[in-house]
Amino acid sequence: MVVAVAAWACAGSGEKGTDAGRSAEELLEQARAIHERVLVLDAHADIELPGAPSPYVGDDGLSQVAPAKLHAGGVDAVVMAVAVGSGPRTAEGYAAARARADEEVAAVVALAADPANEAVVARSADEIVAAHEQDKVALVLGFQNGMILGTDVSALDDFYAAGARVFALTHLGNNDFADSSRPVFDAATGTHEPPEHGGLSDLGVAAIQRINALGGVVDVSQLSRDAVLQVLETSTAPVIASHSNVRQLTEATRNLTDEEIDGIGAMGGVIHLCPFRGYLFDSADQALDQAIREARREAGVLEDYLYPFELYWEIDDPGARSAFTQAISDLLGPGSVDSMLDHLDYIVDRIGVDHVGIGSDFNHGGGVEGFADASQASGVTVGLLERGYSEEDIAKIWGGNFIRVLRAAEAGGASAEQAGKRGAAGRPLAGR
Repeated sequence: MVVAVAAWACAGSGEKGTDAGRSAEELLEQARAIHERVLVLDAHADIELPGAPSPYVGDDGLSQVAPAKLHAGGVDAVVMAVAVGSGPRTAEGYAAARARADEEVAAVVALAADPANEAVVARSADEIVAAHEQDKVALVLGFQNGMILGTDVSALDDFYAAGARVFALTHLGNNDFADSSRPVFDAATGTHEPPEHGGLSDLGVAAIQRINALGGVVDVSQLSRDAVLQVLETSTAPVIASHSNVRQLTEATRNLTDEEIDGIGAMGGVIHLCPFRGYLFDSADQALDQAIREARREAGVLEDYLYPFELYWEIDDPGARSAFTQAISDLLGPGSVDSMLDHLDYIVDRIGVDHVGIGSDFNHGGGVEGFADASQASGVTVGLLERGYSEEDIAKIWGGNFIRVLRAAEAGGASAEQAGKRGAAGRPLAGR
């Protein structure tokens, strides 16, 4: 394989080519050939624990990013999120979150240790590129939810040492570090928890600073709007949104506003579009909008808060929870690659092709018709070709932009380390 690295470091022209008139078979063949030449990276998937029941695995019972599926789809790298949901913010709750996170790290390490998977845990941009050159899958550890840290910012160092290179502070619900774009629903009141910190807490600011110093990439997906804007003010390196879509097209709090999109682009960051049906529906479809709101009212949601594909954790009654999620799923339909690419086009038109990527959220609800697991990744590339994106553009979208941000983060971490050494060398020893 030849790695397309030259295009990653320079800005594209912003102009798209054309593949009009080519047959579906020709486009698919071209897409597969492109996947052989360029680095293809998925910026976010969740981790399936071996033997644990899961509603997200494929019909074959396997992870949507099982190594065989990654190889089949020409996906060279995937960020595997060490993630936990909300829980009690107590010593016991923090310990449970940490134990789960440690299990997930071990599961990824075990995947890479099996020679049959032809996979490695990659800890740097260079290692990701090297894995691609060796026809191996690079598994990049991510981190999601400050619950795992308790209230100890220094615990970030443990996960960086284990290989984590992408760090997101929230998941479902606010925590000690930041407010979430997905506040927890209280079934007793029919409302969601209010903002707690107005964005980042002091712990959250310290965590962003520590991630920068380590050389990790800050991930703003799942943060509240105010928290995202504060991250942009705090971070000294470009950030990513690992799996987010456009709020202007789909009115869901989980999606990014134009202000957030512009801010991420202005600092050189990347927004990875996600094939998650609940973040891709057409907000302008009034009939669909009203039907979603009615389903929410029937589930006991008493506020006018549009978040269509959630509440599956918070509704206590399993029957009611199942009925709600099924009703919303039926309304949304199977979703499509085109819907996701509409969101990608919006961001490209607004801030440029250097600032977009793909983050599937596989194993946690991600997946649309035509891109249901990693084996179908070339279908996304077909869609990009149909829309006139060049191979240079596609190389950026499918991994080059992420690699550029990771290299910038690594450089910032190296600079911080050198500054720390210089500072330590200039300080007198204690007691002298």
